[in-house]
Amino acid sequence: MWVVLLEDGIEFYKKKSDNSPKGMIPLKGSTLTSSCQDFAKRMFVFKITTTKQQDHFFQASFLEERDAWVKDIKRAIKCIEGGQKFARKSTRRSIRLPETIDLGALYLSMRDTERGIKELNLEKDKKVFNHCFTGSCVIDWLVSNKSIRNRQEGLMIASSLLNEGYLQPAGDLSKNAADGIAENPFLDNPDAFYYFPDSGFFCEENSSDDDVILKEEFRGVIIKQGCLLKQGHRRKNWKVRKFVLREDPAYLHYYDPAGGEDPLGAVHLRGCVVTSVESNPDGRKSDEENLFEIITADEVHYFLQAATPKERTEWIKAIQVASRTGK
Repeated sequence: MWVVLLEDGIEFYKKKSDNSPKGMIPLKGSTLTSSCQDFAKRMFVFKITTTKQQDHFFQASFLEERDAWVKDIKRAIKCIEGGQKFARKSTRRSIRLPETIDLGALYLSMRDTERGIKELNLEKDKKVFNHCFTGSCVIDWLVSNKSIRNRQEGLMIASSLLNEGYLQPAGDLSKNAADGIAENPFLDNPDAFYYFPDSGFFCEENSSDDDVILKEEFRGVIIKQGCLLKQGHRRKNWKVRKFVLREDPAYLHYYDPAGGEDPLGAVHLRGCVVTSVESNPDGRKSDEENLFEIITADEVHYFLQAATPKERTEWIKAIQVASRTGK
């Protein structure tokens, strides 16, 4: 189906070229559930329940696509409740980029260890933000790199990088701007902090800020992340979890893919053994199920399932590398 998010509802069409929708889901008073576990064999599903208790299920193609839809639909519902007008901040629709701009290539240049943006430890409000940089630094870099003609154009490019997930806001000032409180989602401001999503960013000092991470196990650099099926230790049932692999120290944290800052659990990988398995814990043959097992140094067994053989191989290799490095 071709789906269109409106201010007060969701229209869906049989195909994009159709003039009239097949149906419409009102969002006023509706609730959204993500991830939805009603279908065990389907990943990236979310559910909208209307005030009439009608359930509508949607399946995205991949995790980032589902999360983007969930975020925008939740914002639309929140705007309806607050009597505000919802407007999606879509990079490709509301910001027209020059055809010569390749955000992916620009991101790689920004991450260059010699010529890219320097990651710093910045202090503000009695907190230390590690592995981050200011909004002004981003615009300065774009100007010096001759990627833009002026700072106003730099704001457009930086906002695009932010909306596409190449940059992440750190701290209340930049987060509020990204959520639509400021005129521009990105701030050319020395007090607005940002970080690269795979940089190992963390914030020190106890506060109410969402970024605060104090535990040593979170300080490792993220080397891989994605969704896998995980078997529970007690009920032996399988659930989709978002996994984040870090090295030095080597940890594999898993989260509820619907969201939440805190992990549901962690696997200490130092000294672990990871291998593919031909039969699942219930004894059934699993040549096509892409299962693999992690056995920790404390002899705790974790059974995981990838979507494809290639994905399983990639996870096994990444975990093997992480288990031999760091703490």
